[in-house]
Amino acid sequence: MMDIWFRPLVWMDYRLGVLLTVILPLGLLIWALFQRQEAMQRLLIIYWRVASLLMITVYLLIPGWKVGFLSGFAARILIAISLWFWVDLNEEIRDIPQNFLKLAFTSWRWAMTAYCTLGAIAKSFFLPCGISSSTAKTAFCQVWLEAPAAYRNFFHNKPGNEGFLGFMGSVGLVIYIIYLAYFILIRLGKQGRSALEQ
Repeated sequence: MMDIWFRPLVWMDYRLGVLLTVILPLGLLIWALFQRQEAMQRLLIIYWRVASLLMITVYLLIPGWKVGFLSGFAARILIAISLWFWVDLNEEIRDIPQNFLKLAFTSWRWAMTAYCTLGAIAKSFFLPCGISSSTAKTAFCQVWLEAPAAYRNFFHNKPGNEGFLGFMGSVGLVIYIIYLAYFILIRLGKQGRSALEQ
């Protein structure tokens, strides 16, 4: 696997993902709580719900399950949509007076949108990894499993637990799909693009 020319880009994607999808939104959520910016808080909580698919993807990729490639692609698209979907939150955030929190939040929002959009485009080339078992075993696909394996070695360093961790990821994926189906089929019809309960 030493001949994979894009390995540094894959690792850069994971590192950038930790910064943009975990560290910065967590800091922004704490900041918004202290500043009592409810619209930002609400959008960030929605973001965390949607972005949980990224963590589910990591657990699915630990044992090398193909579905992880598909869920990772879907996560990028769903996150980008969720950041701008809510009409009422967009209006409330737009009406907040200019300050450092609003600048940081808006900058992160646009950076995440660009990261997810470009990431979805890049990940689309790896969708065959989630469809074909023979393709998934090639170095072209296996390079994406290195970072999840490193995560497992750091946080779940117990021999032979890959299958259990993958099972936990699959349970999370089922719950995620059920909630997403409920949102699309029921809640969206009742509330539309409003994040506030009607």
